Amino acid sequence: MRSVLHLSDLHFGRVDRSSLKPLLRAAWEIGPDLVAVSGDLTQRARRSEFREARSFLSSLPLPQIVVPGNHDIPLYNPVLRFLMPLKRYKRFISGDIAPMYVDEEVAALGVNTTRSLVAKGGRINITQVESICRHFSRLERGQTRIIVTHHPFDLPEGYSTVNLVGRSRMAMEKFARCGIDLFLSGHLHITHTGNTARYMIPGFSALVVQAGTVTSTRGRGELNSFNLIRIDPPGIEVETHTWRPGALAFARSRSSHFMKTEKGWVPADSI
Repeated sequence: MRSVLHLSDLHFGRVDRSSLKPLLRAAWEIGPDLVAVSGDLTQRARRSEFREARSFLSSLPLPQIVVPGNHDIPLYNPVLRFLMPLKRYKRFISGDIAPMYVDEEVAALGVNTTRSLVAKGGRINITQVESICRHFSRLERGQTRIIVTHHPFDLPEGYSTVNLVGRSRMAMEKFARCGIDLFLSGHLHITHTGNTARYMIPGFSALVVQAGTVTSTRGRGELNSFNLIRIDPPGIEVETHTWRPGALAFARSRSSHFMKTEKGWVPADSI
């Protein structure tokens, strides 16, 4: 069994500082096999915010898969935004914007979906998709395959498809052939677990798990939260842990179970 601690949308520059130490305490008590951070480490991509984000990441368990979000590109500095959009991210966080983690049971790959030409949206291109499939093609078939992006491949009910990562259909058709099991994302500050049924690819159904914001004060009707994903083939459990301001702690608030079948991942209670 493997456990993945899924954090997203930290937004240093606009954080609830009372949640930082309890979050670190919860992370170390869980002791995950992997920490996945799906973007928006900062609010405005300022140096001071990146320094805080780097310090926080260094306090979390290892190993980690970290990817940038649209807030990690400078908004008001056009030179940096259009010529060197990830300069500060690479300086303070990591020069590797396609990080990979592999062990005997799981394989996780981070993907940069940020783009300079759009304010909030993201995109994935054919070069990235082909590179991802090449990496996974070298792996053993038994490993659970995970992709970490900032922008989502599925959406909660009521959200417009403009919030999906651009070129998602092209990507999903290829991901189906290279056997992706699980997509982790953030961006909307809403917790959501869905699947790839919207793409209507015969015989393929992967899980799409979206994390809310874990520390930002920019909530959108939800309290801060993170996900804990327990992978025990042929099953996956997705737990959401939610911030309890009165207790100054994160506590498990809900859990969903899924099983892998010949048609892909489905809710365990539907079998």
